[in-house]
Formats: sequence, structure tokens, C-alpha cells
Amino acid sequence: MYPEQIVAPMRTDLTEVGFLEFKTAEDVDNHLTEHSGTTLLVINSVCGCSAGSARPAVKMALANSEKKPVNLATVFAGVDHEATAKAREYTLPYPPSSPSIALFKDGELVHFLERHHIEGRNAEMIANHLIGVFDDLC
Repeated sequence: MYPEQIVAPMRTDLTEVGFLEFKTAEDVDNHLTEHSGTTLLVINSVCGCSAGSARPAVKMALANSEKKPVNLATVFAGVDHEATAKAREYTLPYPPSSPSIALFKDGELVHFLERHHIEGRNAEMIANHLIGVFDDLC
């Protein structure tokens, strides 16, 4: 488990733009079973591709898309184990991957970006992909 003082700025990177943090399995279940509409769920992590591509891409996509998910949520892999494990149940059949970005519609997974879709791509490329996904599914 990573010390909180290390992950705090990485958490804030998403929460300061409106993401709700899920820290328990119950948080994840409650949200995905009780909220209608679209939810963008970011499985955050401390790895370099989170900081260099995933988090900036998500923020860029949200800032530049006419259509946006109704709900924004995040879990932190390697820190919030229970919430991350539950979120990964909802992203099956995809294997565990962090960072990763999931879009749910009425609690059902409709789009998923695995780590290998994020690694090696810059934030602008990922943001443009997400904008297209938002346009189609939100």
C-alpha cells in the first residue's frame, strides 16, 4: 500500500475536477446499481502513464467534449483495495488493469480502455478517443 502523502496529489488531480472517490466496495456497488445515466470510472494509479496520459486525457476530454458522462468516479489501485476489486468485477471480462478508464451506462459497461490502450499514447490521443466515445454513448 502506498503512503497517503504520496497518493494525495494524484487523488486530488481527479477530485478537484468533480470525480467522486469510491473507497469501499459498497461505494462502487451503490453507485453502479442506483445511478442511471452514464458514469465514467477511472481506475487511478501511481504509475507514470496515469500521470502522463490517463489523468490529463480524462480532464482534457471532459473539458473539450460537448457530451459528457453524467457521473464521474474514481478508485485508486494499490490503495483502495476493496473498492478497486469491486470496480474490477464490473469491468469483467477485461483483466485487472491500472490505469484504466471505464464508461458505464445504467450500470452496464459500454466502453473500456485498458492500460495497454493508454501506455505509449499521449494525453491528446487518448482525450480525442474519449471525446468520440462520449459523443457516441453519452
